[in-house]
Amino acid sequence: MRVELDEPKCVASGQCVMAAPEVFDQRDEDGIAFLLDERPPADLLDDVREAVAICPAAAIRLVRR
Repeated sequence: MRVELDEPKCVASGQCVMAAPEVFDQRDEDGIAFLLDERPPADLLDDVREAVAICPAAAIRLVRR
């Protein structure tokens, strides 16, 4: 699966980074999230699903390959 992050929708809450720090990080200057790994390994998918579910801006989604 592939992770998509709509950066313009991001509200810099950091919830995704807390849920899946191996997949997401935040820019220092404004806190906007960015992807570290758009195709994370299967063992991280539950963490990514949690990030999708808790993102207050609905800026993250998982896309099947």
